[in-house]
Parts: sequence; C-alpha cells; structure tokens
Amino acid sequence: MKKKTLRTAALAAVFVLVAGAVWLLATRPRPVDFSALPPAAETGEIWLYGEQHASAPVMERELALWREHYGNGLRDLFVELPYYTAEYLNLWMRADDDTILDALYDDWEGTAIHQNGEVLKFYRAIKQDCPETVFHGTDVGHQYDTTGRRYLDDLEARGEGDSEAAARAREAIEQGKRYYSKRGGDAAYRENRMVENFAREFDSLHGVDVMGVYGAAHTQRSASTQHVRSLPNMAHQLAGRYGARLHTEDLSGLAKRTEPIREDELTVGGKTYRASYFGEENISAVFPKYQSRAFWRLEDAYDDLKGSRRTGDKLPCANYPMRVSAGEAFLIEYTLADGSLMQKVYLADGTSWQGQESTVEIVVK
Repeated sequence: MKKKTLRTAALAAVFVLVAGAVWLLATRPRPVDFSALPPAAETGEIWLYGEQHASAPVMERELALWREHYGNGLRDLFVELPYYTAEYLNLWMRADDDTILDALYDDWEGTAIHQNGEVLKFYRAIKQDCPETVFHGTDVGHQYDTTGRRYLDDLEARGEGDSEAAARAREAIEQGKRYYSKRGGDAAYRENRMVENFAREFDSLHGVDVMGVYGAAHTQRSASTQHVRSLPNMAHQLAGRYGARLHTEDLSGLAKRTEPIREDELTVGGKTYRASYFGEENISAVFPKYQSRAFWRLEDAYDDLKGSRRTGDKLPCANYPMRVSAGEAFLIEYTLADGSLMQKVYLADGTSWQGQESTVEIVVK
C-alpha cells in the first residue's frame, strides 16, 4: 500500500509539473505569426530611431535625421501614435492654422509627450521645413474616447462613415480598448499590434523607403520589451520579416543628463551621503499605480552597500535620466497614486535583465 501510494503521489507530481509547463507555454505571449500576412516581397528600406519621449536633444536629432532623409526623397514618417492621430496630423499639414495640432496636444495631457512642448516644436518644424511629409500612425488607439471619437464624428459629418479610413479608425479604437482593459495596460497585446500595424502600413507602400520614430523600448534590436518578459519587441520582430532592410539606431542616450540638477544630503543605512539629484519624471501614463519617480546618485556609497541582500527587482539603466556606470548606488523615490512616498535603493553591479544593462534593488537595514 505504501509503495502504491508513493508511486501514485509521484505520478501526480509529474502531472502537476507537466500541466504547469503546458499552462506557462499557453499563456506566455507569442510573437506575431507573419505567415498569416502576405509575403513582404516589394518593400523599401526602414530607418527606425529609438527615442526618449519629449526630450529636446533627442527630438532635435530626430528632426535633423528627417530633414536629411526628406532631402534624399523620403516622404513617409512612421510615428508611435494611433492611426487616427496621424491622419489628423496629415490634415493639419494642409491647414492654415494650428487648430488641429492644438486639439491633439490637449488630448495628450497626462502622457509622456505632453511634458514640455517639445513635441509641438518638432511637428511645427516638420510642417515648415518638410511640408510634403505624410504621417503613418501604427500604435493602438490611445485617446480613443477623445481623438478617436472626434475623428469618427468628423468622418460621419462628411458622409464617410463607411470609408476605409473609418474602418481603420474603429480598428485602432478597439485595439486601444483592449489594451486598456487590463490594469496598467496589456503590454504584450500592444507590442504585437504595433508590429502588425507597422507591417501592414509599410507593405502597402510597395517599395517606398520610410523613417520611424518610436520609444527606445520598441526599437532596440536585441531587447525584449521592458514590460513583457520573453516577448521580442517591435524592431526584433520586424527584423524577422524585413531582415537587412531594417536599420535601427537608439537615440535615447542623447537625453541622459551629464550634470546633476543640484546636490543634496541623504541618509541611507545610518550613513549620510552626498546625493546628486537628476530630476523627477511622471510615470502615471505607463504605471497607473504611481505618479512619479525622482532620482539621486549616492556618491561613494557603493562599497558600503555592495554586500546588502538583493531583492531580485531590477531596473534597466535605460530608465535613468543620467548615465549609469558600474560601481554606483542610487536612491529612487516613488510618489504613489495616493500621494504616499516609497524609496528604493539600487546598485549598478553588472546585473543584466533581458539583454539590458540593469541595476538591482537591495535591502538597506
């Protein structure tokens, strides 16, 4: 009886392990299956640039790159915006005033591109210097209840409610609703829709070269998305379809501060350190449970803290507003949605996460 019971228990344990593995495989996000799309035969070249949103140095470089590509004959600019937002930008390019652009900017309030007006400068410079630019939006339907709804109402008013443009707008709206139906956003769903939307739009141009501007998390060729484990990001998936025709460059490093905003003193683990403050950023649009996070580098603290226990929480160096070097310690203060504060201490100890250089959180007594 004992042998039979042990044998049954062992078989049950194996079954649980197998079932768990099957469940993990079934629920793990999978890349886009390009076999469902027509072959990418007659396509041009793609120049994809990764940015930190609303960073003046980054956007100045993007503008210079677009002027250069525009001078070489490119006219199609892909952007990390929904279909209907890009279509509004195309209408604004032909308008005599900024009414459309100002309305879009109002709709963006609370997002990363509404921080400092740099985005407005970027688009106005394009309208002035590259007037034949055509925008292509390939993101899911952000602002679906404002920009999206208004776009559909405008089409209905012109008798175009059954047009292809209306169908594309409704599709983007449904994608937006699906993305936001999950608390904090369904990042895996969004990444794959961005891949599909980009491929469909690019293929429809039949051999035309294009430039694209997206957040760096979507354009790094060797990285997975920063929000989804094990799912290749947009550029990595597009490389599988377009190969050497896809060219990528990460511009986000241009946004990194080289000098602190001010010098403070912070006490960590019972010892007071000189702390270089590098600013605060709003992260509520990406992480609804938080309002913002502020960054300090704890000078000459690494050796004191390097023996501390690691929590396992990792923060990629790309998230920091300054350059991160090995052997440095950082304090990050999070302001939560309810206004309360939470502090975390991280070390740059050579840790890597999903192919990205990262810092690791420690427990400070």
